[in-house]
Amino acid sequence: MGRIKLEESMIYRGHLILVNAAHPLRKEAGEERLMRLTSGTSEEGTGVRMALSAGKLLLHMLSEIDYKGQIVAASGYRTRREQAEIYEESLRQNGKEFTANYVALPDCSEHQTGLAVDLAERKEEIDPIRPDFPDHGICGIFRKRAPEFGFVERYPEGKKSWTRISPEPWHFRYVGFPHSVLMTERKLVLEEYVEFLKEFPIGTPPLVFPTEAGKIEISYLPISKRTGGEAFLTPPEKDPFQISGNNRDGLILTVWRGC
Repeated sequence: MGRIKLEESMIYRGHLILVNAAHPLRKEAGEERLMRLTSGTSEEGTGVRMALSAGKLLLHMLSEIDYKGQIVAASGYRTRREQAEIYEESLRQNGKEFTANYVALPDCSEHQTGLAVDLAERKEEIDPIRPDFPDHGICGIFRKRAPEFGFVERYPEGKKSWTRISPEPWHFRYVGFPHSVLMTERKLVLEEYVEFLKEFPIGTPPLVFPTEAGKIEISYLPISKRTGGEAFLTPPEKDPFQISGNNRDGLILTVWRGC
């Protein structure tokens, strides 16, 4: 396989994009890439949707842990308009301080990517903004096993200085495996993780994640005005690989060697 051209537009899509107030979303998830979370998380079919890849893994994980309907998807993909409505309603009902801590501005919410989901323990009444998702029981099991399936708790305790969001134990984000495991083991939120990966630029030794079958290599490829807004990559000939933007300044290459 010859070299492939990597353009600046690729920075703004992929499962590792960082979306927050400092790095707003450039492109929303397309309708054709979404799936409805019905049989897995809500027998009533609440209309909650996620990006196809993330949604399938979420349903697979719930099946694996035998959740018995005790976990409900309270919120998933939102359009920009829906996020704006939620933000404005929270301002009216809860005030500026609460809203700043728990509700993102339009285009600054991970929910617009389709990669985030708010989960709740099944109850008669569920708070739409701060659903209850405890550390014990089936919710605790989900939290413990989430990284195996590519999910991380996005806004954990003690990380507000990085995320600018108060702890949200109900909010999970799909980043993909093994990134989810690396983030969890190193106690890094996504803001920290995308910065950490810059220590492994293409052309230097990659970050290595060992597996039983082989290893997974992770590298960072910057794209900026200095590179003309593009770069070139010679991909592995035989090993599968994946490229994701970080929504900031470059791409993250993940290669499965012998896996």
